[in-house]
Amino acid sequence: MDFSIALSSVLLLVFLFLKVPVFISILGAAATYFALHTEINSVILAQRVLAGSQSIPLLAIPFFVCAGVFMNYTGVTKRIVDFCEAVVGNIIGGIGHVTVLVATLMGGLSGSNLADAAMEAKMLVPEMEKRGFSKAFGSVLVATSAIITPLIPPGIAMIIYGSIANVSIGKLFVAGIGPGVILCVTLMILVALVSYKRGYRSTIKVDTSAARVWKTFRGAFLPLCLPVIIIGGIRIGAFTPTEAGSVAIVYSLFLGFIYREMTLKDVIRGMKETVLTSSAIMLIIAAASAFAWALTKEKVPQYFTGLFIEHLNNPVIFLLCVNLFLLIIGMFIEGNAAMIILVPLLAPLAKHFGIDEIHFAMVVIFNFALGAISPPMGTLMFVTCSITKCPMGRFIKEAIPFYILLLACLLLLTFVPSFSTALVNLIY
Repeated sequence: MDFSIALSSVLLLVFLFLKVPVFISILGAAATYFALHTEINSVILAQRVLAGSQSIPLLAIPFFVCAGVFMNYTGVTKRIVDFCEAVVGNIIGGIGHVTVLVATLMGGLSGSNLADAAMEAKMLVPEMEKRGFSKAFGSVLVATSAIITPLIPPGIAMIIYGSIANVSIGKLFVAGIGPGVILCVTLMILVALVSYKRGYRSTIKVDTSAARVWKTFRGAFLPLCLPVIIIGGIRIGAFTPTEAGSVAIVYSLFLGFIYREMTLKDVIRGMKETVLTSSAIMLIIAAASAFAWALTKEKVPQYFTGLFIEHLNNPVIFLLCVNLFLLIIGMFIEGNAAMIILVPLLAPLAKHFGIDEIHFAMVVIFNFALGAISPPMGTLMFVTCSITKCPMGRFIKEAIPFYILLLACLLLLTFVPSFSTALVNLIY
């Protein structure tokens, strides 16, 4: 392996440890490689950065981000919270179950785990504290529940993975439903066990009558139709995944008109939020594209392929090594950036071992989702704690049973491919 690419990789890690912004860290590492290779025209660096962001499938990212932002201004969140509370509000750990259900349902609307975590931290953690839950438990539950968002369509991680690995984004949307539901159910079981053990029983009686369930369901019905419209439209060929993003924007504006809770000022504010959020994601993608080009030029994917084939020519060992490697990487590097750099290395290896491309995609996405709540640089952990004012040490201590549960789900997802592929095979 060329010395320059090894040095660039080390510098990337050093920059990240020094808490340099992610896109600057990656761009700095790529620029170092080009600086050491004077025979390569430096213009190529700028070309690769621009080319990395100029992809039709990636247009879906700002579209879905915009739709999710608009949804927050239409009163959709409150309607979904009311519906979830009407369904599970009175069982042991009721408000905890509401948090998990809201994350699952809102994940299909926003596609952004950070946005969902911020929203739930503001809305639900204070409510959990009122009903007897500790702040640390509420913060961990919100952050962990937000992991479901990248798995439920239309997750942004699926769009990025599909565009990099040339995998059907429509199939990835469908594949995410199984892992998302599994994580939702297992989290609710853990919430019930912890609530029973600690006596988290609210003194506030919630109306869970059939009449209220029906009333709140009617209020939440139209927003909950969005994932069905997106997947159904893509499946029948009515629109592409990118066009589905624009359909989602129109639908969110339609809901704003129906509910009469979104003003012109909200639309302008929402567009500003979309630009800020999307630009942050696209800067990382653009920078990572330049670094990925350097890795490809130096034949790093072929090097690792040869290494695995020579020493670990077994699909089970390969999957275990990938899980361990991605879990560690996810602790230090932002998931989308790591995905752009590593997927071109790992996807060909998975293909060599005969691993289904959809199954492998969900394993990778799930791994990076776990990294978002793992110390020392878990983004979901930082976002949630900054809003709830929960000390980081208490958060990590409270999160231990959640980490164990998530690792168990990861192993289940890794070695039972049907959780990812069954629905895809049924629909496609």
